[in-house]
Amino acid sequence: MARTRHKRKRRPSRKQKPSTAWLIVVVGVGLILVGVAMALLLPKPKEYTANTDEPSAVPVAVDYDAPNLTLTDLNGQPVSLQDYRGKVVLVNLWATWCPPCRAEMPTLEGYYRDHHNEGFVILAVEAGGDPHDQIVNFAERFDLTFPVLEDPQGASLAAFRTQSLPSSFVIDPEGRVKLAWVGAISRTMLEKYVTPMLTR
Repeated sequence: MARTRHKRKRRPSRKQKPSTAWLIVVVGVGLILVGVAMALLLPKPKEYTANTDEPSAVPVAVDYDAPNLTLTDLNGQPVSLQDYRGKVVLVNLWATWCPPCRAEMPTLEGYYRDHHNEGFVILAVEAGGDPHDQIVNFAERFDLTFPVLEDPQGASLAAFRTQSLPSSFVIDPEGRVKLAWVGAISRTMLEKYVTPMLTR
């Protein structure tokens, strides 16, 4: 008598469906790679800082409305760019750890002392996230007489669309940004490009 063979139902192969653990691994690796790519494409201010102490930066001519930016001074008082409407304002973004920033401070201070009676002001914005006491010590060390502002959240970097330190922007009396610098500024450059704006 012939035996009847019962066909066994084939169990689905484990290889046909990836395991949940495997999917998690793949997704995790993908996220890590995306994070690395973003870090490379969007450098932090420290990574994009000018790498020279030589104050030879030449400004770029621009023309756009100054951002509506309000920060605090070293006494904790709010200071807005709008407060200086009618004056020529040089906004300098810097950090205590930045060598080119330190190199240009005496130049900025000297120029400010010579021209502050001509409707000119410098707003030095510490955008490197340094502690308050460290910023105060820096200002005292360089005997800075222009306003020094604190920007722990980097709002000024976003407002002026830059990641470079030092960076400087000159705003005319009508509230328009007219010049943009990346790198340390020399006295020659200030006299050549900023002084004519004061005598108009």
